[in-house]
Amino acid sequence: MTDKTMTPEEVVGRLRSGMTIGIGGWGSRRKPMALIRALLRTEIGDLTVISYGGPDVGLLAAAGRIRRLVAPFTTLDSIPLEPHFRAARERGAFELTELDEAMFMWGLHAAANRLPFLPVRAGLGSDVMRVNPGLRTVTSPYEDGEEFVAVPALRMDAALVHLNRADRRGNGQYLGPDPYFDDLFCEAADTAYLSCERLVDRFGPDTVPQTLLVGRHSVTGVVETPNGAHFTSCVPDHDRDEPFQKLYATTPWPEFAERFLSGKSEDDYQNAVRAWHDEREEQRT
Repeated sequence: MTDKTMTPEEVVGRLRSGMTIGIGGWGSRRKPMALIRALLRTEIGDLTVISYGGPDVGLLAAAGRIRRLVAPFTTLDSIPLEPHFRAARERGAFELTELDEAMFMWGLHAAANRLPFLPVRAGLGSDVMRVNPGLRTVTSPYEDGEEFVAVPALRMDAALVHLNRADRRGNGQYLGPDPYFDDLFCEAADTAYLSCERLVDRFGPDTVPQTLLVGRHSVTGVVETPNGAHFTSCVPDHDRDEPFQKLYATTPWPEFAERFLSGKSEDDYQNAVRAWHDEREEQRT
């Protein structure tokens, strides 16, 4: 079977400015942050980003890489509104297509099934229709004659997701409480790149089948990135780094980027984070 292992740099080397990029995870939970940081070390921009948004969106927005965002929200969970996203929106830095969470999910389903749209009830009677004048409705061809919102497929050039475990062929396993639709992101994209906390040689017969969320048929490349979801959570491997997330949310972007994102590799970032925690511990003692 094909060995699909790659480095973060090899993944972003396949991305281009102007692409539509889907990012898995949910808010500040199990985001492919190592791949986002690798993307920030390039000049790639003018992106359409599709995400249940968290600091992935915040980082890309602060760095000026987003042309259009499609999202139901952008949050840090324990901090309700992602501050760098908010700042970018307030200065009109990019376009926003804001969808109801259910509409967003069915847009992923439509793309994964190569359908142009799927009909949903969500959104009817709400301001979603007002703020998205491009949305259309359809009428059931059956006797009920019910009206639905026609949610367009959320097709992507590439998807980036992060899971707890993966093998070299591209099968991915989640061990936490929620799949966060990462399988749909991979299936909705032309190419998909899976980062993981740890590579395994194989998934044995004792593996719970439902935890094998992502199949190799929908994965282009696999990257082992221990702590690669930092500072978001990736339970049970690690919780969200709340002190560091607070630092991120309250530090001016140029200062944060200079200290933590100016290195040449993911190792540089992880070392900078460890140094900050060591300094914080010294101050407390």
